[in-house]
Amino acid sequence: MTAAHLTARRAGPLKGTVRAPGDKSISHRALILGALAQGVTEIEGLLEGDDVKRTAAAMSAFGAGVERLGEGRWRVEGRGGFAEPADVVDCGNAGTGVRLIMGAAAGFDMSVTFTGDASLRGRPMNRVLKPLGEMGASWICRQGGRLPLTLKGGNLKHIAYRLPEPSAQVKSAVLLAGLHAAGGAEVIEPEATRDHTERMLRAFGAEVEVRDETDGRRIVLPPDQKLVGTRIHVPGDPSSAAFLLVAALVTPGSEVTVQGMLLNPLRIGLLDTLGEMGADLSVTNVRDEGGETVADVTARHSDLEGVEVPPERAPSMIDEYPILGVAAAFARGKTVMRGIGEMRVKESDRIALMAAGLSACGIGVEEEAETLTVVGAKQGNHLVAGGAGVTTHGDHRIAMSHLILGLAAERPVSVDEPGMIATSFPGFVNLMRGLGADIEGA
Repeated sequence: MTAAHLTARRAGPLKGTVRAPGDKSISHRALILGALAQGVTEIEGLLEGDDVKRTAAAMSAFGAGVERLGEGRWRVEGRGGFAEPADVVDCGNAGTGVRLIMGAAAGFDMSVTFTGDASLRGRPMNRVLKPLGEMGASWICRQGGRLPLTLKGGNLKHIAYRLPEPSAQVKSAVLLAGLHAAGGAEVIEPEATRDHTERMLRAFGAEVEVRDETDGRRIVLPPDQKLVGTRIHVPGDPSSAAFLLVAALVTPGSEVTVQGMLLNPLRIGLLDTLGEMGADLSVTNVRDEGGETVADVTARHSDLEGVEVPPERAPSMIDEYPILGVAAAFARGKTVMRGIGEMRVKESDRIALMAAGLSACGIGVEEEAETLTVVGAKQGNHLVAGGAGVTTHGDHRIAMSHLILGLAAERPVSVDEPGMIATSFPGFVNLMRGLGADIEGA
C-alpha cells in the first residue's frame, strides 16, 4: 500500500463473512518461544504484518531456523536458546516485539543492540528495563530509555516483580527472562492482563503456576524450564476484528461475521462494552484451538447508546479504544472512557489523536490525562459530519478507526500514512472493499 492518503465514504451496507488476521500478540510469542525451544515449531495462521515479520527476522538473527511455508504457515527450528546476533536487531514499529525479545535475550551472556523506526525509537523502554535490571541485565541507551539500545544479558537472578501498572508486555518480558534466570521468576499483577505468554509457555512444555491472592494475581515460573517445539494455531485477532464489527454496527443495513475470533476472557472488553451500548452481536461456534477459545462473531447495524467504561476494563481492550471512539461517535449520549492513560504511550498518543480526529469530523470530545469523553452525534439527531483529513502520525489503529468512521459519515474522511496499516492488518483495504466499503487511494 503506497498511497499517500486513503479516503473512505458512505456507500451501501457491509455484508459478508470474513476471517480476521491472526492475533498479533500470539504471533509474536509463537515465533519467540519457537526460537527459544529445542526442535521444530509449526505455526498456522501467523499474522504476516510488518511487526510480526520483524520478529521473525529477529529470531533468525538470534540463530533460529525460520522459514515461511505458505500463507500464514511458518516453521521455526529452535536451538534451545539464543546466539549473539552479528548485527543490530531492527524491530521496525513492533513495540510488543522489541520488549518481549529484550526479555528473552536478557537471559543469555551476550550483547545485543536494538533499534526501530522513528515511532519505536520515540517510545520509552524503562518499564521493561527496570525489572530486567533488577534481575542483573545492563544496558546503554538514549535518554529516557529509548532506542537504539544495547542490552547485556546473562547471569540473571530470581525476581518477584510487582507490576506498577497493568502491562502484559512487561509481565511477558520478565517471564521470558526468567526462563534462563537462577531461580526462575515471579510476577504479581494487581489487575489481570492478557495471559497469552502463560498459556503458550505451557504449550511448549513449561510449568507455569497462576494463583489469585489477596493482593493480585501471582504468576510463578519455576527454574530450569526446557521448552520443546510444538504446533501452534494462531486465532483471529480481536483487535483487528473490532474494526470489522464496529463498521457493521455503524453502517445502516450491515451484517458482518468474523470467523475464528479469539475470545480469551482477558481480551474481550470491547465486546462487553459494545453489548452495554446495545450492539446487536451474536457469538456462535465456540470452540477451543490450541488452548485458546475462539468463535464466530456476527455484528448487525445497531442503535447505540453512550456508556461509561470502567477503568478496570482497560487492560482487556487497551488497543480497541480508538475504534470504540468511532462507535461512540455514532451513539446517543456520552461515552466516557476512564483509566486509559496507557494509550498515550502506544505508537502515538492515541488519546490526543482520537480527540483531534473526532473533533475534526464534527464530534464533541473532552480529553483529560487518562480519560476520553465522546459525545455521540445521535444526541443531536444528525449523522456524524466527517469531511476531515486526519493526521495519523503513522499509527495504524488511528488510520483504520477514522476510515471506518468515514464509511458512515455524511462526508468522506481521509487519512495520511496509510502504509502503516500493514503493521497489524495487511489486506485491510481489500477486505473492507470485499464487504462493500468505498475506500479509495490504494
